[in-house]
Amino acid sequence: MGLLDSVVNSVLGGQPGQPGQAPGGSAGGLGELGALAGVLGPLLISSNGPVGGLGGLVGKFSQAGLGHLVQSWIGTGANLPVSETQVGSALGSDTIGQLAAKAGLNPAQLQALLAQYLPLIVDKLTPHGTLPAPGTEPAGAGGLLGALEGMLQKR
Repeated sequence: MGLLDSVVNSVLGGQPGQPGQAPGGSAGGLGELGALAGVLGPLLISSNGPVGGLGGLVGKFSQAGLGHLVQSWIGTGANLPVSETQVGSALGSDTIGQLAAKAGLNPAQLQALLAQYLPLIVDKLTPHGTLPAPGTEPAGAGGLLGALEGMLQKR
């Protein structure tokens, strides 16, 4: 289990190997948010992940004509909202399907969660309003931990 998995599990109260999953499979009472936590690392942190990390995510949104949205999340101003359809368009049905399967969700559920939480998480991973240099982790697991803690406090 990697550092990011450990961080996500400690925040969400999960068991080793099952990000965000409590013993009864209830995701520590967080349901879909717990399942989403398991895909955030590969999606945003890992340059070998399905989109190439945070830089790859920015590229995918830009290619879909949605660069202004993701730039608002990175910048220091207000975060523009993104729709479920826009998330699906930017990431593509194959990527959404793979991530949904990993999270144990259907693609529509995952798109809804990503639409809700990507702006906040990307904002937290870029606290100074800039993308990290290629090959470096965005604010690391600590940044993701802070974003997840903020979400949990609002629930």
